[in-house]
Amino acid sequence: MANNEEHIEAKPEGVAVFIKGKSSENARLVISEAELEAQKPSSAVDDAAQLKAERDHDRAVPSPDAPREIAVFDFDGTCISGNSPVLLVRYLLKKGQVRTSVLLRILTWGIAYKLHLPQNEAWVRSLVFSSFDGMPEEEADAEMYKFYDEWIVPRIRPKALQVMREHIAAGRDIWIVSATFDPIIVRAKRDIPYDHHVATDMKLDEHGCYTREVKGKPVEGAEKLRQIKEHADQIYGKDSWKLAYAYGDHYSDAPLLAASEHPAAVTPGPTLQHHAEKEGWQVLDWR
Repeated sequence: MANNEEHIEAKPEGVAVFIKGKSSENARLVISEAELEAQKPSSAVDDAAQLKAERDHDRAVPSPDAPREIAVFDFDGTCISGNSPVLLVRYLLKKGQVRTSVLLRILTWGIAYKLHLPQNEAWVRSLVFSSFDGMPEEEADAEMYKFYDEWIVPRIRPKALQVMREHIAAGRDIWIVSATFDPIIVRAKRDIPYDHHVATDMKLDEHGCYTREVKGKPVEGAEKLRQIKEHADQIYGKDSWKLAYAYGDHYSDAPLLAASEHPAAVTPGPTLQHHAEKEGWQVLDWR
């Protein structure tokens, strides 16, 4: 490869990004297939079906005099292995629906995310969603449902379902909170028996087509806790519920975890691992 050349290659082993630099050598960033692939447990969907039955028929009846207990689960990296917006980009890239310039900016965001650098979360959601800009809601949602069915279902973590089963049996409500796009979490209702969810919404135009603008704020960091409080107050009534358990994998989940009675860092990155150990939180390995 000649010096100062810049291009992207989609290969079976992953996505290779060659970035032009000032030196005679180019920087090469590779997102490997191994990093993006996860275990594909055949029992995941069967377990989810069992959880649905337990939620509908076998949930313990909570005391009417006690606040309703909720167990909140982050989605990406907690309920599933991997990051669904990044996987969505991979899915769209294979379909030829992502521009090179957009992919480079998303990869830059991914590096900053891992380093916990300050970022404009609405901006990156806009980039990821650019492939759906101007597309009718029903058509775009159908595409995201297909993505979920093909790419996300095999990544559902059996250990997450097992813990949900325990909470359901104890009479707790299951909540999913995620920065990913709402249609993906809506589709997950088929496999993950949650009661309520909060996810990132994108605005529609006057014709019912998606725009690249986030509706409100992305459900990220402290916004997760704020929206859980807002929606739970609406559903149960103020002071009629409590955040009994919370599960997250990334340092940005720390505000949510800190607010719960029983916080758990799930297969955490180094920063959250260190923080969880310092705070005395439970650390779980769901791989």
